[in-house]
Amino acid sequence: WLWALKRTQASMARARYRARDVNVVEALQEFWQMKQSRGAELRNGALVLYEMVPAASPPYVCYVTLPGGSCFGSFQVPTPPRERAGARRSGAKIALMNSVFNEHPSRRITDDFIEKSVSEALASFNGNREEADNPNTGIGAFRFMLESNKGKSMLEFQELMTVFQLLHWNGSLKAMRERQCSRQEVLAHYSHRALDDDIRNQMALDWVNREQNIPGALSRELAATERELDEARLAGKELRFHKEKKDILLLAAGQLGSQVSSWF
Repeated sequence: WLWALKRTQASMARARYRARDVNVVEALQEFWQMKQSRGAELRNGALVLYEMVPAASPPYVCYVTLPGGSCFGSFQVPTPPRERAGARRSGAKIALMNSVFNEHPSRRITDDFIEKSVSEALASFNGNREEADNPNTGIGAFRFMLESNKGKSMLEFQELMTVFQLLHWNGSLKAMRERQCSRQEVLAHYSHRALDDDIRNQMALDWVNREQNIPGALSRELAATERELDEARLAGKELRFHKEKKDILLLAAGQLGSQVSSWF
């Protein structure tokens, strides 16, 4: 009798675990399908993407990319024996919370929101106020983009913001300025362009060239980026910028590996 009771309790616990796993993932997908049905402009449809980081043993990590471009990651440590499902559920949970929170009026781009975001960008890149007021700097361009997108939510703005964050990080904005490209030309070229493989490949090539000129630059940047990504993930923060940086650096490392292989 005790054996049967324990079996029943174990079965009920597994059923509750499965229900939680399915419900949060399904709820996230249904949320974005609802937004699409109500007229939200989703460039790549309403599909939520899940990416498990290859690993032979736990803890496992899962990244969740939303239709609006934002990315979140698992932030909890799942318990055995369902670590992979737990990582997926953890990522879906934080993504769902942010998706719902994004509907709040405080997530709309307003004048106050712009001032706060620019101040945070200055602190992140050790910039000064003059940079924010200069449209020819990366942070100045960031401010201009925010002002051009007043009224949108941050998830709607996320992919465009990530493109320009990457251009600033990679030195591309500085290079364009040195080639005397105007702000209008740069914004006109990238403001309506999705973050695609062409952009990633070009940035990866830049890092290949940088590594060839300064050996070790790639590995140092990759190590720093992985630390930033893990810290942001465990804190439940948005990850698109950090994850794209890592993917670009890994792509560059792969290209360098192909070059080395072709020499032998």
